Amino acid sequence: MARILAIDYGKKRTGLAVTDELQIVPGALDTIDTPKLMAYLEAYLKKENVERVIIGEPKQTNGLPSENLQRVLAFENQWKKKFPNIPIQGVDERFTSVMAHQTMIDAGLHKKARQDKALVDKISATIMLQEYLMKTK
Repeated sequence: MARILAIDYGKKRTGLAVTDELQIVPGALDTIDTPKLMAYLEAYLKKENVERVIIGEPKQTNGLPSENLQRVLAFENQWKKKFPNIPIQGVDERFTSVMAHQTMIDAGLHKKARQDKALVDKISATIMLQEYLMKTK
């Protein structure tokens, strides 16, 4: 089997998470400056076998698209052109940042550590991936 990659795409930073090769355990991978994301992913895909990508589609709490959705859709189109053999699928990412903050509190991280937005992005991507795995397995 191959890994599943999760992308929490942001205007400035993007959080990444990935499963193990058996697609059982999700884990935080990295947080990348968004302008460097495609180069990072190209290098990653040369080393690792990725079967599928999920990407958070940002929506407001009422279900309407958020302002970042257009950027996410543009990235999805770029991905499809660059990596046509690796499907990319949008998933609802509502509340993942809130859940990430709660996870950090539950883990006992101090306030300063919880303000690390790069860590929040990685945890959010991991939560998205965990939810995806629970729905598909």
